[in-house]
Amino acid sequence: MIVIGVDTHKRSHTIVALDAVSGATRGQLEIPASDEGTLDALRFASALDDERVWAEDCRHVSGRLERGLVAHGDRVVRVAPGLTESSRRSVRTPGKSDPIDATAIARAALREGIDTLPVAFLDEQAHEIRVLADYRDQLINERVRLVNRLRWHLVQIAPELEAQIRPAGLIGPRIRAKVTREIAKLPRTPQARIAKLIHKRICDIYREETELLAELKTLIQAHCPALLDEQGCGPVTAAIIIGHTAGAKRFPTDACFARHAGTAPIPASSGNTKRHRLHRGGDRQLNRALHIIALSKARTDPATRAYLDRRHAEGKTKKEAIRCLKRHLARRIWRLLYTTTPADNPATETPRHPRRDPQNGLHGVDVNEKTVNTRAGVATGAPPLMPCTR
Repeated sequence: MIVIGVDTHKRSHTIVALDAVSGATRGQLEIPASDEGTLDALRFASALDDERVWAEDCRHVSGRLERGLVAHGDRVVRVAPGLTESSRRSVRTPGKSDPIDATAIARAALREGIDTLPVAFLDEQAHEIRVLADYRDQLINERVRLVNRLRWHLVQIAPELEAQIRPAGLIGPRIRAKVTREIAKLPRTPQARIAKLIHKRICDIYREETELLAELKTLIQAHCPALLDEQGCGPVTAAIIIGHTAGAKRFPTDACFARHAGTAPIPASSGNTKRHRLHRGGDRQLNRALHIIALSKARTDPATRAYLDRRHAEGKTKKEAIRCLKRHLARRIWRLLYTTTPADNPATETPRHPRRDPQNGLHGVDVNEKTVNTRAGVATGAPPLMPCTR
């Protein structure tokens, strides 16, 4: 068996193959960052060993190569850049180069253990949802900057009009139509023309946001409609969860998903004090989506409110109680994503480590349920939930 480390760049990738037992170098190759380069990498790896694992650092430029390898059926694990630091210090070769970086990635994968690293999973629908959700976030950031710029122009050329705009901005078609009419009445100056162009772009962004939101809702309905039925989870939050999960099948248990989302507790005990604290690592966008759902449920769901009161009675602080709630939500969201099968995709295998039924589940969870029917498909082989004991 060989472990192939990949150092990815925009124009080219460098791959180095190491023997999984001895750690000796079996070969190295530089390939272009294209589909032909992916084929060259597969031919290179096939000539060395049929049993192989690809290890790559987590970068945006590695997505194309990763999708090509996974589509071919190869196993790809992701190595965080921080794990390669000790591998670089332990080698006898000084300096930095692409082969040295690829070797450090492969050695880090061997040191950490191949089975302990996150596995790349090909989920085209989740990828499409994430691309649209990320673009919508970029549009919102651009709109906020443009609104601020427009207000500063209006302070100089039409202060009465600027005073009528709410702090929230130009939300609502009526206020945008009014600003359009008032700007058209201003004297034709360069600053008024710039304000008109900025306002036109703001209106276009609002229209694009509406279209993207409708498209996201359609894709989510086809991918995991049960997620939209979850209290406190709207289309935007669901898009963040699906996009940043990138395939729930790559997490064998809900504990792995919770660690990825940053909701798994971290031991913080000392002496006679036995406690756990919040984990500030993991995917922060996914953690934010779970936090939004937790706060919404804490305000509107009586069963969730009772759960938090019970945690407070046990001596936990408000932050610790919310952490416990987010851990439970991570378990529930993983189960929804894992067991929901889109209508055009067959069901896949069950996780390697099925969990036992819980003893204190929250509202909306049928702990004795083995099969969950959804509007888009049928969830089969659902692993039962695990009780939250902390």
